[in-house]
Amino acid sequence: MVERGQLNAAIAERLRAAREAHGLNQKQLAALTGGQVDNVQISDYEQGLRRLSVESAVSLAEALGDVTAAYLLCLDEDQPKLVLAETEERLLETYRATDARGQDVVLAVAEYVALGSMEDTTRRKRRARAKLRG
Repeated sequence: MVERGQLNAAIAERLRAAREAHGLNQKQLAALTGGQVDNVQISDYEQGLRRLSVESAVSLAEALGDVTAAYLLCLDEDQPKLVLAETEERLLETYRATDARGQDVVLAVAEYVALGSMEDTTRRKRRARAKLRG
């Protein structure tokens, strides 16, 4: 159990770790909450400057998808369990079965495809293409 004086710091660490595990910045995570939590609030939570409310914890947990509000609020000590869809499991198995070069290619292709849905991706797409070629 987390001590009372360290609660904000523990919440901050859990939120930051969950966000970073998804490769998101604070602005991207805020967008995933549909306007329920903005990036300034997320920054304040992650710095321990502001206490995370139950409502915000629910919104952030739903946006992240693999953690619960209880976990973010340090009410649940269990680590979140990553649940993969069948296609995600196949992708992970394929990645693990290849050599280092194959893993680089898998990552480059995944990044290239993911960037297709993001704004302002020309530079990133060029970088991903270069990885594929080289």
